[in-house]
Amino acid sequence: MLVVQDPHQPEALPSHEILTKLRAVLRSGSACEDRCMALLHRADLNPTKLELIAGWLPQRRWYPGPAAPQLTRVAAFRFDDPAGEVGIETMLVSVGPEKIVHVPLTYRGAPLPGRDDWLIGTSEHSVLGRRWIYDACGDPVYAAALAGAVLAGTEQAEELVEIDGRLERRAPSMAIASTVEATGDMPVIEGLGGVMDSDLITTIVTAPVILSVMRCLELYIRPPSAAIPSLTCTWSGQSNPVVLAIAFRR
Repeated sequence: MLVVQDPHQPEALPSHEILTKLRAVLRSGSACEDRCMALLHRADLNPTKLELIAGWLPQRRWYPGPAAPQLTRVAAFRFDDPAGEVGIETMLVSVGPEKIVHVPLTYRGAPLPGRDDWLIGTSEHSVLGRRWIYDACGDPVYAAALAGAVLAGTEQAEELVEIDGRLERRAPSMAIASTVEATGDMPVIEGLGGVMDSDLITTIVTAPVILSVMRCLELYIRPPSAAIPSLTCTWSGQSNPVVLAIAFRR
């Protein structure tokens, strides 16, 4: 849909017409027809995402770090919400030497009914206003995006930043891949049957799929074979694939 020639440098795109067209595509739900996209704003968040996560992490059963963590953002990527309503970001956060936790987030413009237990907090966005930030494992929009990535080969979103009415491509800081061949056969997830934290993973139960989200990443373990559908990731300094999640059709 939108071709960027140079994969290394941000490319300024023709401004208002492209921006209007992109927003219309996002609203129409056809953003993934050619390429998944995430439209971002250069903005301030108060409190920041890391500040919110730092206060939330020590309460998690699977958290391996200190009570007052000093967090460092390692890498991140985005999924696309076809409806264009929910921001979906996966963050990898360092909580100590060789301790990296997997924190998927969803950003919403209003509270998600019935999901208060999964709310990390609210933040004031200098462009969009108040945002409700959730642990994405409790959000059905994330479950659908993750299942699509693992089982159907849906790509991570191309990140486009709106700056003064223009769009610039932001190079991703990590890459994802599925261990199974892309089929395009998207599971239809309309709600969550249950979400459970354990010592190492969070399990998301839906009607068509069960998802296991790895929380404390194992940096030196080889990913499973293609017989076990998994989503892996790499980032600068980590060339060996690391498992983020596993999916099983029911």
